[in-house]
Amino acid sequence: MDHKEVFELLPAYLDQELGLSDAIAVERHLGNCSECQHELDLQSGVTAQLKKDVAYFKAPTHLAHRIKAALPGERSPSTRFKNWNFNWLNAGAVIVTLLAVVWSGTLYLSLPSAQERLTEELVSSHVRSLQVNHLSDVVSSDRHTVKPWFNGKLDFSPTVVDLAPQGFPLVGGRLDYLDGRSVAVLVYRHNQHPINLYNWPSTDRDAAPQVQNRQGYHLVRWVGGGMEYWAVSDLATEDLESFVGTLRSQG
Repeated sequence: MDHKEVFELLPAYLDQELGLSDAIAVERHLGNCSECQHELDLQSGVTAQLKKDVAYFKAPTHLAHRIKAALPGERSPSTRFKNWNFNWLNAGAVIVTLLAVVWSGTLYLSLPSAQERLTEELVSSHVRSLQVNHLSDVVSSDRHTVKPWFNGKLDFSPTVVDLAPQGFPLVGGRLDYLDGRSVAVLVYRHNQHPINLYNWPSTDRDAAPQVQNRQGYHLVRWVGGGMEYWAVSDLATEDLESFVGTLRSQG
């Protein structure tokens, strides 16, 4: 989990709304990031202040006299002033409550959805695989070598297809960790452009491919046969869609 993700999750962490794995990841990051720790302290202070202090308004003496003089005379002066002071206290409490609701709502709406966080994880994983030159744990164009390599490393068996005749040769595979679970990554190439194909079991209904763009990379997601797939690459959108269509036709 990177700095930006942790920074956006701080309000949920403060309100104890995160799952165990996300909370642990945030705590680890806080131990090494003074900026996030400072922001957490600020947010904690605001929350404590809202819970502790309610603004009470006491009218100046001259203002109280002017208002009392302008009020109808059927009630005693002391009763009128008490009611006036009580109304100001109520108004102050309402204002503070409204501010707290607006602040909390703004923080909630600014939090990324689970799907957005997963998309960010996928892009980060793809970029890391390119930066450290670690596209594959098993380097092979033979699907009979790549598929058995995953045996015993995952709780499912990924489908491995070689698409070399269609211009998308298989070059290897690796393990990765996304959305709180281990996933299989099959690595393909097209004109020297790597394609990371992430897949793992899913209980979602079958869904047609959907294209997304993030940080200059293209992603295609679909669900089929009890598996969720994400193809990530810097290929042109039409080329990545062609890869997905070819892969799905082989299934």
